[in-house]
Amino acid sequence: MIETMWWRVRGLSVLLAMATALGCAMAQQGAGGQAQRPRLLVFITVDQMRADYFQRFGADLTGGLRRLHDGGAFYPLGFQDHAITETAPGHSTTLSGRFPVHTGITMNSLGVNDVPDAEVIGGLKGESASPFRFRGTTLVDWMRAANSETRWLSVSRKDRGAILPVGKSKGDVYWYDRMGGFTTSRYYMKSLPSWVLSFNAALPASRYVGKPWTLLLDPSRYPEPDSVGLEANASGGDYTFPHVMPSDPDRAMAVLPNFPYMDELTLQFALRGVSELGLGTVRGRTDVLAVSLSSTDAVGHRWGPDSREIHDQIVRVDRYLGAFLDSLIALRGADNLIIALTGDHGVTPLPMLRSQIYPNGNAKRVNIDQPWAAFRQKLLAQRIDTSAVALEKGMVIVTNPRAFSAARADVDGLLRDFARDLIRVQGVQRVDLMTDLATADTTRDTIARRWLHMFTPQSEVRLMISLEPYSYWLSSKSPTHGSPNDPDANVPIVFWGAGVRPGVHREAARVVDIAPTLAAILGVRPLEPIDGQVLRAAIAQP
Repeated sequence: MIETMWWRVRGLSVLLAMATALGCAMAQQGAGGQAQRPRLLVFITVDQMRADYFQRFGADLTGGLRRLHDGGAFYPLGFQDHAITETAPGHSTTLSGRFPVHTGITMNSLGVNDVPDAEVIGGLKGESASPFRFRGTTLVDWMRAANSETRWLSVSRKDRGAILPVGKSKGDVYWYDRMGGFTTSRYYMKSLPSWVLSFNAALPASRYVGKPWTLLLDPSRYPEPDSVGLEANASGGDYTFPHVMPSDPDRAMAVLPNFPYMDELTLQFALRGVSELGLGTVRGRTDVLAVSLSSTDAVGHRWGPDSREIHDQIVRVDRYLGAFLDSLIALRGADNLIIALTGDHGVTPLPMLRSQIYPNGNAKRVNIDQPWAAFRQKLLAQRIDTSAVALEKGMVIVTNPRAFSAARADVDGLLRDFARDLIRVQGVQRVDLMTDLATADTTRDTIARRWLHMFTPQSEVRLMISLEPYSYWLSSKSPTHGSPNDPDANVPIVFWGAGVRPGVHREAARVVDIAPTLAAILGVRPLEPIDGQVLRAAIAQP
């Protein structure tokens, strides 16, 4: 009840703010009767894009990232302000303006797969994907409510990267199919349209078969060493340049997502879709292109954020985006575009690797097997079936509360005893019961706030374990993300183009603020209460 009332009050204040911003946007368009809304909104998510990459690799950026940074409204202190910083929750926030607690997408395992009536076209038996679990609306729905003729296209290497930014809207949503082309599911359509079949039939991915990934720049431009043996654990022993694509076509298509070339192919498919669908061609109508680039996530998981590989990957993203934006501008004109870019989450280097870039000197690999086993023994001693609880991603989930009431046991009391054992484990930063978080000062307590942006106090999640910054769970074998700490939550937020006021903004912003800010620029209203606020400093004044 507390959470529901808070959301309603919060939603009303946001809607009032949106109405004010909408009035400003309409006044801007009415000044002189000449200003026009952009014809195409391009929304780009770079999976696992840390905000500091703009500064760290800035001297080598000359393409699309450089254009957006220098000519746009740039927020280096952008945050995915929720606790489980994974791909699915992160993408669900981008164009919805709402935290995972309200989108219903709280982790990858509860994302877009294993859903009914959504068989992937040409996929493996039983493979499915749809926004079945997604709740509410997105900016696409708000725009379509204002203009039913609005068109849109969403593209990614990952199914969840294509699906979740646009929510439940049915239409042109496509992702890579591991056979060198792009597909969708029967949630959206019964068969692939002719332009997608034509794109796939040309076998565009075949040109990458056997292709080596070499450094794009002179080796002197990369301060990162290329001989870090610890990278071999995640990369399968392949930790020095060049990295070569398999010569066997089937294997090459399967591993293409691990190479930078996947981003290039994704952007080429997106550009083809813009032309085929006529996006951005009608005066007075704004269409949407959502693109999620996933190779940075694959490269980061294999070699880490400290690596020479991630340096070259970001440089390549910059160049790919540069060519892509040049093509879009040539097709539609710069004055007809508005672009936003962000990340779905960040990443943290391996604890075993003492980074020369990030302060992970005290990082630990955390094992809570012993206190968890002791907790389960306490349950058995009170005749409580241990299946009544589950441990997942640092959370204790009470799956059968009746088992506790039947034994006349105090759930929170037992969990508090468990919490006292957990906090003694090296690498554990804090342990919170949901009943305590419900009364936390979320303006000052970042960790509490981010957990409450994942789950309501009434959820089955009853206890949350937060590790110290840069520490990992023992089970993690490769560089990863997922914690509520800033290294995993800090992502860039950038706006560029029509209606945007350029400049670097040092105040904190949230990814949930992107959708209401774009809505204000476009002159449309959310269809429901949202969590985000309009970033007024990013909007050009009339």
